[in-house]
Amino acid sequence: MMNVGIVGVGCISGIYLKNLHEVFHELKLIGVCDLIRERAEKAQKDWSIPKVYDDMHELFADPEIDIVLNLTRPYQHYEVSKAALLAGKHVYSEKPLGADLAEGEELVALAKEKGLIIGGAPDTFLGAGIQTCRKLIEDGVIGDVIGGRCVMASHGVESWHPDPDFYYQRGGGPLYDMGPYYITMLTNIIGGVKSVYGYARTSYSTRLITAEPHVGEIIKVNTPTHIESFLTFDSGAVVSLLTSFDIYNTRQTNVEIYGTKGTLYVPDPNYFGGTINSGAKSVTFFNGETKKAVEIPLSFDYSNNSRCLGLADMAKAIEAGRAGRTTYRQTFHVLEIMASIMKSAETGAPVTLKSHFDKEAPMDPTLPTGVL
Repeated sequence: MMNVGIVGVGCISGIYLKNLHEVFHELKLIGVCDLIRERAEKAQKDWSIPKVYDDMHELFADPEIDIVLNLTRPYQHYEVSKAALLAGKHVYSEKPLGADLAEGEELVALAKEKGLIIGGAPDTFLGAGIQTCRKLIEDGVIGDVIGGRCVMASHGVESWHPDPDFYYQRGGGPLYDMGPYYITMLTNIIGGVKSVYGYARTSYSTRLITAEPHVGEIIKVNTPTHIESFLTFDSGAVVSLLTSFDIYNTRQTNVEIYGTKGTLYVPDPNYFGGTINSGAKSVTFFNGETKKAVEIPLSFDYSNNSRCLGLADMAKAIEAGRAGRTTYRQTFHVLEIMASIMKSAETGAPVTLKSHFDKEAPMDPTLPTGVL
């Protein structure tokens, strides 16, 4: 049993709070804090949380806390995670690890210096959908991976998100916000990335909020919102990745992986199960020999929204002394991929990565739900 303290009780915190109390019983939530104290107090009331802290430093000073769950805005991740590490706490952060590569490098170096673990989201790749796809690839069902195509295209978040401004600031944008789901998925089914090439633009200089409570307010866009990139993997596979907040509609499936024996239609990596953008729930393989598409049953646990799964895995890894599936080895590699895409877009040249990533063990489908 490891004790958790949450910094930031905003929009994403609801599913973490639910799963901490209802699914992952090997973790214990000790307390919460938020810049808007009313949010923390509401969470305390709704979930019978023992403590509400005046600020994050009071939380970090609590000797009962083992792991800090950092659910702040992307541009705040570095400051919060650094302070937690300096206070001697392990950290699990929402994505991305940092708003730029330098922040990620400093956090990883600090964690190593302190003998601590820093890891983070996304953990959707641990769910039934992506784990089923990984097994199909590793079992040779699709043959050798040639390449693939990934598309995350929408017209932004201001029509539905209650506080959308940060999506268009440093550390936001479609690549840093949604890219981690796709890149983490790719590295876990294909392997590490060795080089990237990118193109980026900002199509709209401002955004009009049409969602409550900020209806009618104008957002100034300070980050690229349409990024096309090409990822070359250690295996030689090449995958294109489009992330955009500038596209009204597309019929492109979320993820297609091309193998020497056929094509694997991978579900949306923003979800744990088999959801694809048509609304269906499946993993589908198009067999090149039979010329037929076959729906593949999900063969792993966690098909529902299981956010906190990655935190539970990291906590168990710390306790057991094993490698974790969501540690900085993964989150830093993903951050470097994204930073390198943006650097390539600025310079017009491909960028070779410095970090290397080897996949950790797949999930064990025989364990009870909530046990890692």
